[in-house]
Amino acid sequence: MGEVIGTLLPLAIGVAVSPIPIIAVILMLLAPRARATGLGFLAGWVCGVLAATVVLLLIANGLGMTAASGRPKTGVSWIKLLLGVLLLILAAKQFTARPDPGEQAEMPAWMKAIDTFTPVRAASLGVLLSAVNPKNLMMCAAAGIAVSQGRLSTGGQIVAVAVFTLIAVSSVAVPVIVYVADTARMRRPLDALKTWLERNNTTVMFVLLLVIGVVLIGKGIGGLIG
Repeated sequence: MGEVIGTLLPLAIGVAVSPIPIIAVILMLLAPRARATGLGFLAGWVCGVLAATVVLLLIANGLGMTAASGRPKTGVSWIKLLLGVLLLILAAKQFTARPDPGEQAEMPAWMKAIDTFTPVRAASLGVLLSAVNPKNLMMCAAAGIAVSQGRLSTGGQIVAVAVFTLIAVSSVAVPVIVYVADTARMRRPLDALKTWLERNNTTVMFVLLLVIGVVLIGKGIGGLIG
């Protein structure tokens, strides 16, 4: 279990520190219907991460990701290698799209409409950003494979997925929970965090994708030559 959790930690952190969903939930918490849309977005985010991880875990279990010897099958190593390469490609795109010094990164157009979001629309956005976003989907795929390879019992797999999900959603959950608990004192720090993330969005994503991509490539190569 410890080895599996150790493998899941960087993947969960990779999902957690994604700037776009953090900016999105902060914008919702600064909007007129903050409480309802913030909780709706959090619910969608949790459901999306959990669903993507569980589905990919079930697929991995069905395919049998571990050989009789206890070592990962060659195909699993190739999948990790491919996921790592794809993440490096996304990192390169982030690097080339970074703004010039003094300029602010361009945010998605839908962010301008967040003030008008209903709780249902906020929840739908949470699902889209967590389960459909290519970067997060690749992280969840790697997590599902890691849990499947761990040769854990069903209970152990449930615990591992729960730990991964809790860490992955923490960056969205914490602002929402703290805001609900103390609305008045949270507006200024949330606004400051939003400004910083908007300014450093591409840099954060580049470093994140680069590190996780290299880790997955290393694990893939290790499985192929080990």
